[in-house]
Amino acid sequence: MRRILIASLLLSPVLFVAPAVASQPGTDAVAATHALRVSTGVTAPEIIRSTRIEISDNPIVRSLPNDEKVVLSLNVDTHGRPNDIQVMKSVNADLDASVVSAVRQFKFAPATLDNQAISMDINLIVDVQK
Repeated sequence: MRRILIASLLLSPVLFVAPAVASQPGTDAVAATHALRVSTGVTAPEIIRSTRIEISDNPIVRSLPNDEKVVLSLNVDTHGRPNDIQVMKSVNADLDASVVSAVRQFKFAPATLDNQAISMDINLIVDVQK
């Protein structure tokens, strides 16, 4: 009995074969004329106006090496204004405060997507030159 049941289960797909019916090529195709949107890409913000960063007369700041870098993370809004400025790599608290204060006054050309201004998060590296 088991052999007959197993054989019938194995043969059951053979019994349920449906005939393939070819469709007419002209009736299935729907003329699709969708407009294809092509992106012009993303352009990053650019600094168009910066301010001079004044280093205080603090002896600690003056003793720093000449090749220090302050790394900032910020958002440039659709009007080119820097927002949410955070120090990612600190050099010295006084120097960091001077850099953040100066960057708040920077003016950027905003980032664009498909020629429309967008806000974008960026990292800004400020080289310290004495």
